Amino acid sequence: MTTTTPPRTELRDFYENPAVPVASGTPRTLRQARLLATALGPATPTGPTRTILDIGCGDGTAAATTAPFLPGHRIIGVDWSQDALKRARARIPYTLRAELNCLPFRDGSADAVLFSEVIEHLVDPDAALDEIRRVLRPGGHLMLSTPNLAAWYNRALLLAGVQPVFSEVSLRAIHGRPGREVVGHLRLYTARALREYVTAAGFDVVRLKGAPFHGVPRPLRPLDRLACSRAPLASILLLHARRT
Repeated sequence: MTTTTPPRTELRDFYENPAVPVASGTPRTLRQARLLATALGPATPTGPTRTILDIGCGDGTAAATTAPFLPGHRIIGVDWSQDALKRARARIPYTLRAELNCLPFRDGSADAVLFSEVIEHLVDPDAALDEIRRVLRPGGHLMLSTPNLAAWYNRALLLAGVQPVFSEVSLRAIHGRPGREVVGHLRLYTARALREYVTAAGFDVVRLKGAPFHGVPRPLRPLDRLACSRAPLASILLLHARRT
């Protein structure tokens, strides 16, 4: 590669590969679903049906997990990967293929956006957040999750000179870090960086919480769950923000 970011054709081919994992971990998804349900509240017979966009929906796992917490509301899955959408259609009734930086929705037409484990895969996250802000109504909710570069074990790995978990130096193979799956991460955030970045993009951060990572070895999972009590140390960052 001759540029500092992967060509779009290479990324598209990568994400259309059925071997690339597109599902989200259940603990993270459940925590995010509960946060969104608390923010939106239940649908009422006389109230409006809320529209929730699951942008970068992958195989639909996050939307399908969230739906029971939001009865009466409508969740639409959006992704650019045809392979992912084929799997998502088996889980959620509404899906749409679209580019994340050019969403086919009117300004202010969405009440909430799920943005689960997506931002770390993007060449241009600025354009994606601009689009999310555009389609959200004023005061609309953004529920974003992403791996934490400064997770408790990554701090120890860096001290030992080991590449942090979640980070990748190639789309072809793992080099210098634990793990066996290449998942296409291009960007990683600490809790502080994510908060500052989302605020600069035109959102008010309501809360930032932690969630466990399903890939942590079983003997270490109690410690990983304990770390969730402090978001800067947690494996996964869960951010709830509102459009200003």
